[in-house]
Amino acid sequence: MIYLDNNATTKVLPEVRDEMIKYLTENYGNPSSKYYKLASDSKNAVEYAREKVSELFGCDTDEVIFTSGASESNNFIIKGIADIQEKNKRHIITSKIEHASVLETMKYLEKKGFHVTYLDVTKDGTIDLKQLTDAITQETFLVSVMWVNNELGSINDIKSIADICRKKNLFLHVDATQAVGKIDVTMPNGVSFLSMSAHKIYGPKGVGVAIVKKDQFGLPNRITPLIHGGEQENNYRAGTQCVHNIVGLGKACEIVLRDFEKNQEILKNHEKFLVGILNRKLKDNIVYNSPCQDLKVPGVINFQIKGVKNVIFLKKISSQIAASSGSACSITHPSYTLKAIGLSDEEIAQSIRFSLSPYEDIKELEEIL
Repeated sequence: MIYLDNNATTKVLPEVRDEMIKYLTENYGNPSSKYYKLASDSKNAVEYAREKVSELFGCDTDEVIFTSGASESNNFIIKGIADIQEKNKRHIITSKIEHASVLETMKYLEKKGFHVTYLDVTKDGTIDLKQLTDAITQETFLVSVMWVNNELGSINDIKSIADICRKKNLFLHVDATQAVGKIDVTMPNGVSFLSMSAHKIYGPKGVGVAIVKKDQFGLPNRITPLIHGGEQENNYRAGTQCVHNIVGLGKACEIVLRDFEKNQEILKNHEKFLVGILNRKLKDNIVYNSPCQDLKVPGVINFQIKGVKNVIFLKKISSQIAASSGSACSITHPSYTLKAIGLSDEEIAQSIRFSLSPYEDIKELEEIL
């Protein structure tokens, strides 16, 4: 099996697994307990992982909050900010192609009386900066956008978006889940909050990060926690910390930084190799939905095979290749991302996403496809 669905999830690297096992079998103490070594070892491991996350994103360690994943982080950040703004400003800006955990949270807040503007995107799947600026009103308090789109690989200009938000005194939340390991994710000045998941970067499922920057302008008090009941995670997320998963996340972040340049080169070569195969095999029957290389991350290819239903194609190759028609969180309806960039229902039904890995040998694809 050649695995080409890495935007859905990734395998756990052996280095990550080996670090995690220690905290399942030997160092199994509760990091919130005191006075004995098992507990202090676990606490130290959690704090070391926090350091690795902070190094990756260029933030302070006490701004890193461990969660169960990006979906929880998105909910916590957006609902938490909205809660403390409830009697003040009531307008939020996002885009039409955000992850479902952002869009569904926005729908929830609309029921609570908030007004949400859903920005259109360009044909490349990115936000138009002028449209963003024009959408800002006196009531706006939050902009929430993804750094990299999970279906197209398109990259939003987060630095420019952050500049706009900073000048307008707006909170900016960035979902960086699909950006980590593919581009430099050092947080630009003006990004207030950030979320990500470990299982997209060869770490374990069930753990992620919410970064909450300190000293936010206009922040009357701490944002409201999603989970109450304990003092863990700087009083932002109650509950015993999942040490082995946090350790795995920290190790995965360490590897991202260590191997970034090497893996970038591998992904570019893998994509070039695969595109060459697709062009030779499919000739005039292939249409690419993803933007050109300068506007997207390496290793994500979204394309159409004209006249062929994606379901039929994916089932035909399923014994040898793992791939998808789009987001794993939107499997019951046509892709709203592809619809937002102007594709028809017929074109969406012909669309396939290959998301590559620097750890996968794809040489056999020449014979399979």
